[in-house]
Amino acid sequence: MNVQVILKPGKDAPVRRFHPWVFSGAIARITGKPQDGEVVEVVDNQKNYLATGHYHEGSITVKLFSFEPVQPDAAFWTNKLRKAYDVRQALHLADTTCYRLVHGEGDGFPGLILDWYDGVVVFQAHSVGMHLERTDITEALKQVYGSNLKAVYDKSRETLPERYAQNVQNGYLWQREDIALPHPVLENGHTFLIDWETGQKTGFFLDQRENRQLLTRYAAGKRVLNAFCYSGGFSVYALAAEAGLVHSVDVSEKAIRLVEQNVAANGRTEGHAAYAEDVVKYLKTHDQQYDVVVLDPPAYAKSMDARHRAVQGYKRLNVEGLKHLAPGGILFTFSCSQVVDRELFYNTIVAAAIEAGRQVRVLHHLSQGPDHPVNFFHPEGHYLKGLVLYVE
Repeated sequence: MNVQVILKPGKDAPVRRFHPWVFSGAIARITGKPQDGEVVEVVDNQKNYLATGHYHEGSITVKLFSFEPVQPDAAFWTNKLRKAYDVRQALHLADTTCYRLVHGEGDGFPGLILDWYDGVVVFQAHSVGMHLERTDITEALKQVYGSNLKAVYDKSRETLPERYAQNVQNGYLWQREDIALPHPVLENGHTFLIDWETGQKTGFFLDQRENRQLLTRYAAGKRVLNAFCYSGGFSVYALAAEAGLVHSVDVSEKAIRLVEQNVAANGRTEGHAAYAEDVVKYLKTHDQQYDVVVLDPPAYAKSMDARHRAVQGYKRLNVEGLKHLAPGGILFTFSCSQVVDRELFYNTIVAAAIEAGRQVRVLHHLSQGPDHPVNFFHPEGHYLKGLVLYVE
């Protein structure tokens, strides 16, 4: 390995604590002229080895995937994948055939998402370096899953840096057999139809599995609103719990078709209605009262610059949601904006409750599912925040 990234004196502490990012401001100099995605070594000011990672010119200059000297190949990635696979097996996900196999930094693969959909792995790289490893990682997947693996689909074009992505096309990296879409999977015994080619993210929001299951505790016989429903995960669970009625709302007509397909696939269409409307507009123009409201919006902020505007958006949304809750109602409210931390989100919902004039008790603090683990040394990996509130 020719390229070394040499850190400034005193700037090596985060790497020694196994943080997987090296910021540009910590770098003293670089030997050679690495290209984006190239494997480089990170060393301290005395040139003592610290870690190995992928180079990318920018604020986060190196994303580290090993703290031991390595030359990454199929065998190296196979060993790492087996560890990630073992974690998922330890979760004992009963009646479930879909889960996240690799969650970026949480599994030591910064810049990579791998989602398992009953025989198919959707590969989604967020860094050039991980995308360049796709052939070896595909071989590693074949080693880990054996004959259970049917295909590997690359859906990285939307998530890679723009200049590099111009020459990338989504498509199958490997197939044992043709896969018909939509592809049915089970989550806690419920059927969902997945289309990774045209769906959002990798085809489904796997991170809400535990929270959807929690909803069933509160939904029986209740009037439920699932706002920003996408493919209807919370709606399917509420109907299975014998909710009195379920309304699914999403601005996307495509999403509404998905939720209707998933509701039908589970044979519980009675009492369900879906609306292709802007959620805030729907809340302001409909006077329906609900016993349970789920607010799971897309990320309102993807950078610190947008954080203030996002907080105001979360507040306005939750004020409207609280207005539609009957006394004794339950609010499930979420933020997946990484730059809005748990404390800020909590305080924002407090402000919404004050403005709405409602007395509120906190029943649960929620997060992403355990197949989306957070690296102890990379707290930035905790992105999904949620609250379950009892509203008088």
